Amino acid sequence: MRHLDLFSGIGGFALAAQWAGFKTVAFCEIEDFPVKVLNKNFPGVPVHRDIRELDGSEYAGVELITGGYPCQPFSVAGKRKGQEDDRHLWPEMLRIITQARPSWVVCENVYGHVSLGLDEVLADLEREGYAARSFVVPACASGADHRRDRVWILANAAGGGKQQSSAWGNVGGLQSEILRKSWNPSHFKIEPRADRVADGVPNRVDRLRGLGNAIVPQVAYQLLRCIGAV
Repeated sequence: MRHLDLFSGIGGFALAAQWAGFKTVAFCEIEDFPVKVLNKNFPGVPVHRDIRELDGSEYAGVELITGGYPCQPFSVAGKRKGQEDDRHLWPEMLRIITQARPSWVVCENVYGHVSLGLDEVLADLEREGYAARSFVVPACASGADHRRDRVWILANAAGGGKQQSSAWGNVGGLQSEILRKSWNPSHFKIEPRADRVADGVPNRVDRLRGLGNAIVPQVAYQLLRCIGAV
């Protein structure tokens, strides 16, 4: 199945999609350093630079669109301006979805999105004919030793038929598996400090920023695996 990756960053969704058997046909990423990473790790895949200039109809019929749209409007670490934030780019992602009409949409954002903006995103998707659900899945659910709670949104355009029921059954089983696990915060490692010093690592600040903005591909893989099993 074909995959269009929006707000691509350093390619976390594309890596998970590759593991799950999807073919990434294009990226959209505005930052220069992540684009270098994408070109290195996914040679030959085109990279659109500004989602506001991307015509989703170019990818009409693509099976999957993913995107971790900017979290700053919703993050508890910021001012939480929501739709008033000039970095609120969910409407642009929604525009691409309505133009391309993929079978599946998978989004990721910060936990603060639950109390600010998530209901609007789900309503937008449902208004466009998608059945949409959200899940909170932490990084530690995939074996990482830090929590990193994130909201994951899955939307399907199968129209309520057998395919959709099977897909939600797969995801529901995954959610039950996650909820059965117990996490002891005392077992999580403390992440090393990112001091601003010259340590000989090239592009260190860019790398840290890229990793900080990235999704956890191991979690995305589990969700895409459920979709691919339909």
